Amino acid sequence: MNACIIIISGVIGACLGSFLNVAAHRSIQNKSWWGNERSICESCNHVLTPIELIPIVSYLIQLGKCKNCGAKLSIRYLLVEIIAALAGVIIAAKYGISWAGLLVSAGSCGLLVNSLTDIESGDVFDIFTISTGVIGLIIRSAGGIPAIFDGALGAFAGFAVFAVIIILSRGGMGWGDAFFMGGLGAVLGLRFNLFALYLGIMIGGVWCVILLLIGRLHWGRHESIPLVPFLSLGCFITMIYGTEIFDYLKTRFIFQEIFIASWPFIK
Repeated sequence: MNACIIIISGVIGACLGSFLNVAAHRSIQNKSWWGNERSICESCNHVLTPIELIPIVSYLIQLGKCKNCGAKLSIRYLLVEIIAALAGVIIAAKYGISWAGLLVSAGSCGLLVNSLTDIESGDVFDIFTISTGVIGLIIRSAGGIPAIFDGALGAFAGFAVFAVIIILSRGGMGWGDAFFMGGLGAVLGLRFNLFALYLGIMIGGVWCVILLLIGRLHWGRHESIPLVPFLSLGCFITMIYGTEIFDYLKTRFIFQEIFIASWPFIK
């Protein structure tokens, strides 16, 4: 039964990944991605058939090319669907059928779609960030007032941290990042959101160092790097392993007393 749930979750994840990929791409192009809009080949405007829309499988069968004109399809479609499928498998294996699993799934959709828009255009759309927060609070209502309150605190903290950075940097960072962490804060709650923020920034920092070392990034130049994908990775790791990480830090941290005193919300 558990294996079936995991497999089904992986399939659903791939389908959601395919949909969110289209939603992100069309939002950037200022096109509609709902209603009667049909998926087409951007090279020849060929309307894709149901068989051509099967996530992962259709791309592999068609060898990454349009069935009608033979134009090469972006590898992004395959990668996004695989990542979403793996996320679905991981979430199902961790949480199974539960409110927590539903909450993490909703948050993961927000992580994916916002990462895609940030990577492609550098924009983070309010409709996706705010929707993630609203859906997160609705699902949290199953846990009662304390769960909703924790989500609201997480949303406020995530937004406030970036708001301070934006104000101090005088526009050096966009408000989209603030709304993103605000929306995810409603899913993660206070302590997990702050930890995810820290983790995401650390991952981004390591990546920047790697780019500097290989010459893909140059010190002193005004080169922008999408931040949301790194924040998303930090958020996803926290949603899956946050409890275990916090338990480890509370019991094994060398300065346990100082750590807990500095982060009272961990208790």
